[in-house]
Amino acid sequence: MKICATSQGDDLNARVDSRFGRCEYFVLFDSDTLDYEIKRNPNAQGAGGVGVTSAQLMVDWGVDVVLTGDVGPKAFQVLQLAGIKVVTGATGEVGQVVEEYRQGKFN
Repeated sequence: MKICATSQGDDLNARVDSRFGRCEYFVLFDSDTLDYEIKRNPNAQGAGGVGVTSAQLMVDWGVDVVLTGDVGPKAFQVLQLAGIKVVTGATGEVGQVVEEYRQGKFN
């Protein structure tokens, strides 16, 4: 399963970004291998429609679950239609939040 967490920084100790579309980084985890990749969000400084554009990135990257603070309604709809589970209200360090999700604390 591929998990994506929004992040304020470029490491696992960074805080989860409360913004989905305008987060600074996306941290992509493979829940089976525990490998991860950190990608700068190309939409972070966009003028408008960044939530939907970021949601399309999740679809393109094959993400199964998004962990974030909040997602706007249009981005949520794109994610939902693509079958991507969205978990909002995530706070704390990215690595810890992903581990908590893997342990079933957000289900």
